[in-house]
Amino acid sequence: MGLANPNPLVSSQKSSDSGLQAVLHPLVLLTISDYITRHTLRGQEGPVVGALIGQQNGREITIEHAFECATKETDGEIILDAAWFAQRLDQMKTIHNSPQLDLVGWYTVLPKSGPTPFILPIHRWILSTHNESSLLLAFHPEEAVQHSAGSKLPLTIYESNYEVDEPKAEQGEDKEMRDGDPPLKLKFRELPYSVETGEAEMISMDFVARGAGNATRIEPRDQKKAAPKPSAETPPDIKGKKPVKKEQASNTSEGKAQEAKEPILSSEDEEMIAALNAKMNAIKMLQARVNLLTTYLERLPPSYLSPNNATDLAAAQQTTPSYTILRSIQALVSRLSLLVPSDTVAYEQEMLSEANDVHLMELLDEVMQSVTEARDVGKKYGIVETAKSHSKKLLENAAALGAGFSFSGPGDLAI
Repeated sequence: MGLANPNPLVSSQKSSDSGLQAVLHPLVLLTISDYITRHTLRGQEGPVVGALIGQQNGREITIEHAFECATKETDGEIILDAAWFAQRLDQMKTIHNSPQLDLVGWYTVLPKSGPTPFILPIHRWILSTHNESSLLLAFHPEEAVQHSAGSKLPLTIYESNYEVDEPKAEQGEDKEMRDGDPPLKLKFRELPYSVETGEAEMISMDFVARGAGNATRIEPRDQKKAAPKPSAETPPDIKGKKPVKKEQASNTSEGKAQEAKEPILSSEDEEMIAALNAKMNAIKMLQARVNLLTTYLERLPPSYLSPNNATDLAAAQQTTPSYTILRSIQALVSRLSLLVPSDTVAYEQEMLSEANDVHLMELLDEVMQSVTEARDVGKKYGIVETAKSHSKKLLENAAALGAGFSFSGPGDLAI
């Protein structure tokens, strides 16, 4: 007998039964994280609530943009400000009219266990007023803090549906027969999603990634320390001719040395750092996924492993075998042979030939630069030699004309 779900608002049905698929864009994640950060640092009251706009094409829903919403408390329940929400939704529809976007759901901060009763008034109002198939995006801050390479996004997307909520009869008891239809209750079911990025979002995400990769806190150089107030014993120096004290001179020299030590990165260096950070994160994620698959295979029951690879683990530490996962791992392992060339010797020779071509081009480039520098030196040497010969001829002509003759120089008067 299966265990009941501890959260009464979460449906017991599988997410694959409906066939609905959500496509999430990174811009929505940036908007949500920015709103949560501002809400937390400013100490604002009330819940974090926002709307999601996108498109619905058949059984696929795209979540492309998000905006925060104003809430109010009525009879102890948190609801949306209807007038403000309608005006803001019309503004967003006007801005994003090609392609036309509409309200597809809303987001808030929830624990990992699932929806809580306080969200029901807002969700019911959106279902009855704007969209009957509205989604709920739950952001989990506790998972965002515990970030690790290769981990999932700290969010869950739910779809809502009215389901029959009949009390289950205990074992050995007869079920009471009732007339009429059973009551329907609003429940949430987890929805699978994928992340999709457009060309415009790639530009913004690349800019954010570059800024996050080399962001450092640097105080502005023109920021000066507050000058000490003059006391009665040391009157202020009005004319500014007072000699500088040793402490002030040492502080000034230390400040100049610190400014000189500050690294100044060029745009090429920043791009290289961002590219290296992206590759490092990709390698970390790949290593984390490989370790996850290795751990899964090592903890399988002994009946699934060969005698040489069997481990002495307790039943509680063993993983539950899944034929779907095992088939996927087998397919992945079988595709690895496609990455290895059939003729290894020819492949290595081709790689060596390409490497030699690259090194040869580098050497030719260095030779051409050396030839260019040598030609420049030759031109400069020719100019110097021409000037020497010209001055030598002038001196010889002056000696031939006589000692009293001299050439006119700058500042002499011509008569």
